Amino acid sequence: MKKAKKLSVLASTAICGNDISSSVLYVSALAIAFAGQYAWITLLIVSLVLFLFRKIYGEVVGALPLNGGAYNALLNTTSKSMASFAATLTLLSYMATAVISANEAIHYLHHLIPAIPIIIATIILLSFFGILTIGGVSESAKVAIAIFLFHLVSFAILSIFITFFLFNSGFEIFIENWHLPTTGGSIANAIFLGFAASMLGVSGFESSANFVEEQQKGVFPKTLKNMWIVVSVINPLAALFALSLFAMPLLKSDAYQNTLLIEMASHVGGNWLAILIAIDAFLVLSGAVLTSFVGVSGLLERMALDRILPQYFLKKNKKGSSYRIIIVFLLLTISVLLITKGDVKLLAGVYTISFLSVMALFGIGNILLKVKRTSLPRPEKASWFAIMVAITAVIIALTGNIIMEPAEGVPSNLSVFLEYFIPSIIFISIMLNRTILLKFLLKLMHSVFDPFRRFVLNTDKKLLSVIDHINSQEFVFFTKGDNIANLNQVMLYISKNEHTKKIKLVFVSNKDNPLPKNLAQEVDFLDREYPEISIEFIIEKGVFSPQLIQGLSKRWNIPINFMFIGSPGDHFPYKIEELGGVRLII
Repeated sequence: MKKAKKLSVLASTAICGNDISSSVLYVSALAIAFAGQYAWITLLIVSLVLFLFRKIYGEVVGALPLNGGAYNALLNTTSKSMASFAATLTLLSYMATAVISANEAIHYLHHLIPAIPIIIATIILLSFFGILTIGGVSESAKVAIAIFLFHLVSFAILSIFITFFLFNSGFEIFIENWHLPTTGGSIANAIFLGFAASMLGVSGFESSANFVEEQQKGVFPKTLKNMWIVVSVINPLAALFALSLFAMPLLKSDAYQNTLLIEMASHVGGNWLAILIAIDAFLVLSGAVLTSFVGVSGLLERMALDRILPQYFLKKNKKGSSYRIIIVFLLLTISVLLITKGDVKLLAGVYTISFLSVMALFGIGNILLKVKRTSLPRPEKASWFAIMVAITAVIIALTGNIIMEPAEGVPSNLSVFLEYFIPSIIFISIMLNRTILLKFLLKLMHSVFDPFRRFVLNTDKKLLSVIDHINSQEFVFFTKGDNIANLNQVMLYISKNEHTKKIKLVFVSNKDNPLPKNLAQEVDFLDREYPEISIEFIIEKGVFSPQLIQGLSKRWNIPINFMFIGSPGDHFPYKIEELGGVRLII
């Protein structure tokens, strides 16, 4: 299988940047609807919150540079259950983003070509990006770069025309809007609701963490910086332009809420500029669909590696893409589109609550990393003050979106979110506890079908075979000569979080690292204390290194993903990503 080429700064920024920069098409209008003349201020506050999250994401992913985003952060600091909760929210966010972005892209194209059937065209667009992602992330990146650059150039052209128009016509409309009565009764309430709505403008910021393993070394923090710059400039600027061009009642009308940038382009540049912005809207929203496919592929592949999802999803094609994951996600998005009958605004609650919850969980993951993995090296650190402010801001935005009154005839954000979240988390819970459920099924069948003894016995053998197959996976822990308390923590973690009956405790011995005299006796004690898990103590001659890990993985036929170590210190000679996916459990 051909090794995939790592992504550059421009390619990585483009993949996630299309999602976050496409927010200019809707977030300015949304902020004006709730905050009125203070919309640009709420968007600047969002920029400040995003600046704080740059350090948070930089510290967590810098310390644990593996795919999965919030899932990866929580997996290495808490348990599989908590990590799976974050993964479910991330998956729902990507699903809603893909469907909404694809549908909105086709609506913009429909402005140019009214004969286009919207639902069929949306399915074709989703399928196109599914196939493109199957072709490889590097191939997808080329399309993402072209879309991203076209979007920035288009907005720059629009900004030049608006600036020229305002210098000629003046800023009287902005002054009139500024002196209007405050939306919502008070400035504080207007800014609160506007901020809650404006936080949707940073959707996509989390995507880079979900495909960090596909990026070149040192690229990830640069993608965060680039996304922050883009969203800090174009979103507040678009709101200022809108407030300077149109009176407030016009800005809050349905027509201007749905196609604000096109109305601005038509007002200052005529029909040709409106067409350019419509084409740009179609392309950049399509780019957001690509972001969803790339991000979800990295996330679900990591979950399959950790045996939360079936191993069936790990099959790759010649391009190195997990095509089964992409196909399943494509079918999921198409089914959601058909279930909603094209009225994808019903997914707004799923999109909003999922995305903001993932950001909050990432902040919590940073706190846990600081508390539980203090010795783990990291390239940068977020201050406690920044973390607390950032999490508080996201919780405020989440609260605002939950209590926000929906439009007439539209269910609340929370109710729609729960309709999708509950079935998803039930499925994940079943996967996490499948051996327990299988054992329960065994007991149930014995009690109900005892009269049919032969049938019960045959079924019993088959189910036991499934359980034995799950538990047959062997795990490895590389001990540094840890004391009995640390080794006991290892056994507790494995017994609670992994389905296995076998573990190898490995000590790498050399002249600089002799075998502790009591280690063998301590391992023997643990073997008696945990009779349900067979412990094999191995003394391996050599030096602990990525090469040794890879060699043992091949010799024992145990994936590196099922090998564990304790948290390395500052003098550890290798970075965590160089170990090939080894997990931290103490």
